[in-house]
Parts: sequence; C-alpha cells; structure tokens
Amino acid sequence: MENTPYLYDTLVQVLRQHRNWLDLRHLKTLAWMMVGLIHAGSISLCAWAPYVVSRAWYSQSTVRRFRRWLDNDRIDVHALYGPLMHQALIGWVDKTLYVALDTSMLWNTYCLVRLSVIYRGRAVPLVWCVIEHPSAAVAYEEYQRLLEKAATLVPFGCKVVLLADRGFTDTELLRHLKRLGWHFRIRIKANFWIYRPGHGGFQVRDISLACGQARFWQGVFLTLKRFGPVHLAVARPLASEEYWYVISDEPTDVQSLEEYGLRFDIEENFLDDKSNGFQLESSLLRSAKALERLCFVLAMTTLYLVSVGTAVVQQGKRRLVDPHWFRGTSYLKIGWKWVSYALSRGYELISSVYLSSACDPEPAMASKKQDRLRQYRFAFEQQEAA
Repeated sequence: MENTPYLYDTLVQVLRQHRNWLDLRHLKTLAWMMVGLIHAGSISLCAWAPYVVSRAWYSQSTVRRFRRWLDNDRIDVHALYGPLMHQALIGWVDKTLYVALDTSMLWNTYCLVRLSVIYRGRAVPLVWCVIEHPSAAVAYEEYQRLLEKAATLVPFGCKVVLLADRGFTDTELLRHLKRLGWHFRIRIKANFWIYRPGHGGFQVRDISLACGQARFWQGVFLTLKRFGPVHLAVARPLASEEYWYVISDEPTDVQSLEEYGLRFDIEENFLDDKSNGFQLESSLLRSAKALERLCFVLAMTTLYLVSVGTAVVQQGKRRLVDPHWFRGTSYLKIGWKWVSYALSRGYELISSVYLSSACDPEPAMASKKQDRLRQYRFAFEQQEAA
C-alpha cells in the first residue's frame, strides 16, 4: 500500500504521453482504476477503492467516482487508447503483424467484439466494441467500423494478416480487407462451396484426409457468388477431430495453417479478462457503453503489464518472478508479478508501453511434454491437390 502512489504516478506518466485528454480528472480516475485492478486482481469496483489515495472519506464515494467515469459519454475510449497502442507498435514497420478478430459473450446478453494483436503467445487488445446481442455470431456491419479504427493504428509499411474463425466468413469482410491492403487467413464452414476453373465445384466437407495430412488448392472461387480468387488449405490436425478449412489471399502451404493457428491466442486473452485474470464476468455493470469503457481499463492495464513483462524478459530478469526454468508464465503475468516485486523493493517501474517486433526469446512452455505435443499438432504431411 505504501508504494501505491508511486504506481499511480507512473501510470499517470504513461497515460499522459499524448494530449487527447479533455479533462485531467478523467485521466487520474483511470490511473486509480488501473492501480486498483493491478492490486486487487479483479474488476470489482469495491475491491479497487482501498487502494485509492484521495480526499474521499468513505469508500462509497470512490466507487461512485468510478461509476460516473464508466457512465461518462464524454470519454472516447478509442481516441484515448489508440495513440498509446500506435506508440506501442512503432517498431513494427516492415514487419508482419497478426491481428485476430473474435467475439466473447457476457451473461448471454452482451457480445464483446474485439480485434487484438497476437503477441508472444497471447493477444493485446487493439480495438473493440460491446453490443447488446444474444449471440457470438455478429454481422459484418457490427464490426465494420472497428476495422477502420484498427487500420489507423497500424504503422505504415507493416504487413497485417487478419485471423478469424468460421463466424466471420463474409465476402463483404474480404472486400474490406482488400481495400485496406490487409491479408487474411480465415476458417470457413464445412458446407462452403469451392469452384475451380475448369473443374466445377465441390463442398469442402467432401474432402477426406488422414490425421496429420493437409492439402492445398490455389486460385479457387468461394460460394455461389464466385468470390475470388482465393487460396484454400484443408488439414486434419493430429490433436483434433475437426478439419480446418482455411482460406487465404496468398498461396497456401503448411505455414498458412500455422499462421491460422495463432488465432487461438486471442482466446487466451479472453481467459485473461475472465477466469484466468481480471474476472470480467463478476462485474455488475449492465450497460454496453459502460462495459466498453470497462474493457478500456482492462486493455490499458493489459498493454502496460505486457510491456513490463517484455522489458523484464529483455533485461534477463524473468526468473526473479517466474519460478519455471523455461518460461511458463505469460508476459501479462510476468509484468503483473514484476510490478509487485518492484514496489516491494523500491525498484523503478517502466513508464512507457512497447511491444517488441523481435522473435520471442523465451517462448512459453509449461512442460517439455506439452511443448512436444504442440509441435506435433502442426506436423502436417503436405499433399498438393490434384
């Protein structure tokens, strides 16, 4: 507790690295919410209150302050978060950035739609929205604006590859990605029709493969609308009974399947938000806009802690907070533990956000056995389509 003001001052310094704050009181309240989230480990507003240093005498006053912030329509989360995320990605010029599109349901009432940057085994939120919607399946019109916002945050000259699951196979999305100059690896449903020039059409479910096999078709067309040309990869992973039917705007090979497999990292990010980290589903908020701002608090905290974790590994200090011989803890958890470690010893905290474009020097590995299984999963036997 005695070092809480130092953490607050550091977060204020991070947040003030651009000038879009119309009211500094909003910035300071966000910094205190981040302090509470880091210390309490959950999104309970009441649990955050004891960590706030203010003139308020009663805890209830602090909780009301947080609620007013979350309900404040003047707070544009993307205008505030965007410049910081753009700064974090500044080193990705001429690099390949994988961006995952996915949804997550909250209490079967609200749908969180999110574009996230795949980063070293996890995903860091890029842009998002929360809509009152009873299903995880959303129409293209619901996330169209997110694509435009995300495009403004990506460094010029960076190659962007969008990864998405079966619920996002929409020809309007594919056209939009083409306009943006983005690439894609998107899984399609088994009932989709593929047309090959001079060979007619077939449903992808008619393809039969043995476990561990993969086949590839180049220059085919999609659905009855004959959208394309696109390229198709079909695989039957060793660790799954389900087939993967993946379309790409670039010629497919085994690497295309490995790239699509990176999409699962966003599910780890949703787990970080929920049961494995911030306990989002314990929130009592029941407003789409308030939840969107709460996700801003989570996203900003995630970005900061992952940046801290990156710096800790880069400085060779990972094993001070990670008891595993090989890295067995995510960059989020490494950063989270390091903040507590540094505060308890009076060490300096980093005051910037940065996502390194270099290869992960210490890929996560919970065990050697699990790592071998993961590698075996993608050991596809490549077969060219006839």
